[in-house]
Amino acid sequence: MPVPLHTQTVIALVWDFDRTLIPGNMQDPIFDRYGIEADAFWREVEGLVDYYARQGVRIQRDIAYLGHLLTYVREGIFEKLTNELLRELGSEIVAAPGMPDFLDETRRHVSDIPEFASEGITVEHYIVSTGILPMIEGSVFADHVDGIWANTLIETPAPPGYLDQLPVASAPAPVSHLGYTIDNTAKTRALFEINKGVNRNAGIDVNARLGDEERRVPLRNMIYIADGPSDVPCFSILNQNGGKTLGVYTLDPMDNHRRVKQLQAQGRIQGMAEADYRPGKAAYLWLMDSIEQIGHEIVEARRQAFAAIPKAPGHG
Repeated sequence: MPVPLHTQTVIALVWDFDRTLIPGNMQDPIFDRYGIEADAFWREVEGLVDYYARQGVRIQRDIAYLGHLLTYVREGIFEKLTNELLRELGSEIVAAPGMPDFLDETRRHVSDIPEFASEGITVEHYIVSTGILPMIEGSVFADHVDGIWANTLIETPAPPGYLDQLPVASAPAPVSHLGYTIDNTAKTRALFEINKGVNRNAGIDVNARLGDEERRVPLRNMIYIADGPSDVPCFSILNQNGGKTLGVYTLDPMDNHRRVKQLQAQGRIQGMAEADYRPGKAAYLWLMDSIEQIGHEIVEARRQAFAAIPKAPGHG
């Protein structure tokens, strides 16, 4: 039997971002800064798949907006949009009610339960988003989460022959190329990176074969919180592996209650609540109860494991 790599006492909450941790879209501060109508931009994005298909070109629907954003930069509409400015605009993002205090409250709640504390049970929070990484890094959430998966944008791409050149620090420039990209399906990769501990140990490959007992955060110890059909791949993985799933909806600035209710009717999510995380609200109660359920399951599993250890023979 392999030596366990981890104690598996971590409870991981994995969060979508738009209309989950915030009421609207994180890109809104960009549109406000440059005086662009958000609805007009998103209508253009919706038409991109068909626009390029007529030219015989396939694009990824989930991240098509990033290419369109870079087109706005190239055309001078989003003038001087650097990663530094994106972080600055991220500070203007308004959090959902109760956030980010709720993230810290979950950690305190678990530490205040004696049997959880004695087993070393902890809570971690991760953001997995098809949004823009520097904006999340500049938001109020950055100091309250344990990791972020999101898209990155490159300001100055490596030129031809760069390997034979001395590295020179480049001055800030407008973003011009895609870096790391994460679409709705790639979000599942983030789940398995958390599951296997890749984010804590770079020596472990996400495709490495690990037994259940060797994984840092079992899928059954995870809760995934998101708002829409695009999150079905992640919902499905946790539903099939003993994890917990919560669909959240907003009423303003966009009412997506019906969309989340359809997910519930289809059995895609285990719970449903408004994206309001203040004490006493449905999302707060559902998540705290789910954390406690997972905590008790961890305690019981560890008790059974210790009980199974053979006892030394006594003296006659």
